[in-house]
Amino acid sequence: MSAARKHTALPKAEILIEALPWLTRHNGKTVVIKFGGNAMIDDELKAAFAQDVVFLRHAGLKPVVVHGGGPQISAQLDRHGLVSEFKAGLRVTTPEAMDVVRMVLAGQVQRELVGLLNRHGPLAVGMTGEDAHTMTATQHRPLIDGEPVDIGRVGEITAVDTGAVQALLDDGRIPVVSSIARSAEDDHVYNVNADTAAAALAAALGAETLMVLTDVEGLYEDWPNSDDVLSRLTATELEKLLPDLSSGMVPKMRGCLHAVRNGVRTARVIDGRVQHSILLEIFTDEGVGTMVVPDAPENTQGES
Repeated sequence: MSAARKHTALPKAEILIEALPWLTRHNGKTVVIKFGGNAMIDDELKAAFAQDVVFLRHAGLKPVVVHGGGPQISAQLDRHGLVSEFKAGLRVTTPEAMDVVRMVLAGQVQRELVGLLNRHGPLAVGMTGEDAHTMTATQHRPLIDGEPVDIGRVGEITAVDTGAVQALLDDGRIPVVSSIARSAEDDHVYNVNADTAAAALAAALGAETLMVLTDVEGLYEDWPNSDDVLSRLTATELEKLLPDLSSGMVPKMRGCLHAVRNGVRTARVIDGRVQHSILLEIFTDEGVGTMVVPDAPENTQGES
């Protein structure tokens, strides 16, 4: 009987031992995770995501979650009879639409995620980029046919104050940050792309890793001719690929590039459709996405 128990438990021990080098390497390090895609709307994936984040916290890491809420915003705008219009891949955000965006992000998506995390203990604290001036933005005017276009309350981040987030991390909490920010110029609140917000926060925190959940396996080497995924590339290699990427991948990969060029050791785009993809990426040899690293000379500095 005892021999049988020992035999069935052995694979669990082997899995834990495999994770040991990664647990040692990441202990005490900050990890910023951008939550989005199918992981945000599928109940099983949401629950698995919450388990992963809590596991990271109990494994000695300091996770920070940044989220948007595109599908939920679109649904709520429809209910209010407001049309969702996109230009240059960004949602045109009128003042009326911004009220809905703010309500959905801070009052719906964030609250649900905080609730899922707090099933495992008093860990998660919700906040927005507005709180304690965590994120300051200015109006973003994308170029269309070479001309800047006004798309309303869409912002780009001009400053990040990590004080409130760091205080929560120091207290053992898990900050859950909605990607909206106030402008110092006109005092308006702006909707900020969550990939961009996560990258800016990761850089400002000096995070070990930025992880961006998406609905594809990673960055494809030659899409649509091949579904081979690039498992690892340098900042310069990524920069060369950016002009040819699909519009949906551009903000994610630009975010990864910004992060590794501003002090974050690795940035990863991972498949959020895979349950426990975060744990697979951080604690196993296999990984489930694309990892971006700084260029070689920078990558060798500060190694321990």
